[in-house]
Amino acid sequence: MRILIADDHDLVREAIAAFLVAEGQAEVATAGSLPEALEIVASDRAFDLALLDYNMPGMNGLEGLHRMRKAKAGLPVAILSGTTTRALADEAIAAGAAGFVPKTLTPRSMIVAAQFMAAGEVYAPFSVMQQKSQAASGLLSSRELEVLQGICRGQSNKEIALDHDLHEATVKLHAKTLCRKLGAKNRTHAAMIARDRNLV
Repeated sequence: MRILIADDHDLVREAIAAFLVAEGQAEVATAGSLPEALEIVASDRAFDLALLDYNMPGMNGLEGLHRMRKAKAGLPVAILSGTTTRALADEAIAAGAAGFVPKTLTPRSMIVAAQFMAAGEVYAPFSVMQQKSQAASGLLSSRELEVLQGICRGQSNKEIALDHDLHEATVKLHAKTLCRKLGAKNRTHAAMIARDRNLV
């Protein structure tokens, strides 16, 4: 597994790299800024995962996430952060991040998270997911919740649109957005997540 870690704090960056190399037997490259990280991926080196510090130079919030995903199509890109809030985790995942990784994770959890995301899954800590289930209204809009309820009932986009007097294209857009917010790969996965977290 080859991982790129980009963080402007030398100690944090090197500590995480050391965890992954020692415990996860990963090959790690490091960068101190987003431009440096973009240069590394532009050199055609293949990576299984990129971890980007939310607050490092060049990131400009989640704009850095979009730039890295555009620079290397198909590369899972996760946000690494010292600030662990549900809102930031939700925003990152909704923007297409492979996960939200607090810097406070234990070495073992960091390795498991990296393996999970490199395998194509979406990762967020259990504590963050718990907060989501307790505040569904903060995660999804009321319209997205209505669409999600329809999906859970097995309705098509057309049927949901008729029930709520919407255009089918609007329902399709809501379905896509709520799947991103939930970290779901498709409608079926979204329904499973919704039931697991008691969102509907």
